[in-house]
Amino acid sequence: MYKTVNDRVFEFDSPKPIGPARWAYEAYGAISSFVWSVRYHLTRVSITNKKYYVSICAIFKNEARYLREWIEFHRIVGVDHFYLYNNNSEDDYESVLDPYINSGIVTLVSWPKQQAQMEAYRNCISSFSEETNWLGFIDIDEFVVPVDTNSIGDFLRPFQSSYGSVLIYWRLFGSSGQMDRNSGGLVVEDFVSSWERYCDIGKCFMNTAFELADNQSLNACLHHLLWTKKGRAARPPVNPYANPCAHRFNFAPVRKMPIQINHYFTKSYLEYCDKCSKGDVYFKENPHDVEYFFRHEMKCTSVDYSAYKYLLKLKLALSLNKN
Repeated sequence: MYKTVNDRVFEFDSPKPIGPARWAYEAYGAISSFVWSVRYHLTRVSITNKKYYVSICAIFKNEARYLREWIEFHRIVGVDHFYLYNNNSEDDYESVLDPYINSGIVTLVSWPKQQAQMEAYRNCISSFSEETNWLGFIDIDEFVVPVDTNSIGDFLRPFQSSYGSVLIYWRLFGSSGQMDRNSGGLVVEDFVSSWERYCDIGKCFMNTAFELADNQSLNACLHHLLWTKKGRAARPPVNPYANPCAHRFNFAPVRKMPIQINHYFTKSYLEYCDKCSKGDVYFKENPHDVEYFFRHEMKCTSVDYSAYKYLLKLKLALSLNKN
């Protein structure tokens, strides 16, 4: 069977069939999407103002070097609070996070379990969803970049009364030809080479007016595809255009997204090698090797400066909030 690796908007994480099999898949996806859209349009939930409007949950391991930039950037784009799960870090993360903990910006949770990322996310939902209206699940190498608005909250607000979770797609970035770089350099400034298309997977923000769906198989990777429920029926996430994303079906009417997640997966070559040597919070045996690096790198045929509109604010915040 012939397969394709992309379409007009997306680079596929897994190749998809072409010809009749593809037509059948798209027809099924379109019908399924229509049914879910009707259900969503019939849903209205009451909104309660909580302590925070937008929060992020992240699990980290030995990423002290990147934490300040990541926190300050997301504060600029409207994140009110961070629930950070430390997974056996051995670096100087505490000195970086202490000022944010003391000022009430970060809640730090010790999470020593091995390969228990999904369990950490479930713990965050059960422990903290009453504190925040929206709870996003991203990694420290991911930066949520509002493009059409200037804050995540402004983007999410139209979804709050009807939609249980919103999937924001990855824009994947490469090394920008850097073997290594200055330790004081900013990730969002130093890396601009990117894939031409969006990846057809990303990360989700959960509307805590809904509950997490009970079905364990649906939420096996809840950060990528977070199903919620209101009443008994489980509901898939929707993408930035409010199109349901059931069964890995993704439809976007145009090539430009109003918001994206800049995924700086590799950074420089030596940073990538260092990252791979440290182990992983999800994989017991890290599958990312040099061959994987260059497969990713060969797709970086475009540039993306979407994060640059926040760059001066970020530099000012970092200079004013030095530890």
